[in-house]
Amino acid sequence: MIQYMLLFSRQGKLRLQKWYNPIAQREKRRTTRELITLILSRKPKMCSFLEYRDQKIVYKRYASLFFCVAIEPNDNELLTLEIIHRYVELLDKYFGSVCELDIIFNFEKAYFVLDELLIAGEMQETSKKSVLKAIAAQDMLQDETESKTGLDEMADKKKLGLAGGLP
Repeated sequence: MIQYMLLFSRQGKLRLQKWYNPIAQREKRRTTRELITLILSRKPKMCSFLEYRDQKIVYKRYASLFFCVAIEPNDNELLTLEIIHRYVELLDKYFGSVCELDIIFNFEKAYFVLDELLIAGEMQETSKKSVLKAIAAQDMLQDETESKTGLDEMADKKKLGLAGGLP
């Protein structure tokens, strides 16, 4: 089972974090800081698996982002690499060649894609089509809600005499 997932830049800036077990905020900060330092200090040709406390850490670098996942000691590292890759593929399909700025400015979408892929640290959906379909449906629902909210605000302004022209 996945314990947590971290996305961070080559500069060590945390871009996304998802924790699947309750951990104190202080411990999260300490773990995040230690792992970022540890992974960034490793050479590119070194193995992408390492032992950290009582967990296995699996990480992969894509462009300027590191995707880091902590798993239980008896879990399969290669399967975890595949989960990371599937997440990157989904982000790439959704954003169209995803980059760090997409994650920064649309972090809620990145979290939504992750939530559609994983639930409680376990793979929920393996089909990219199904995940992308659910994301498209969510986007449509959000657009409808935003347009309805915008119309409601315009109607309220009109009632108050704030929209267009003199009252």
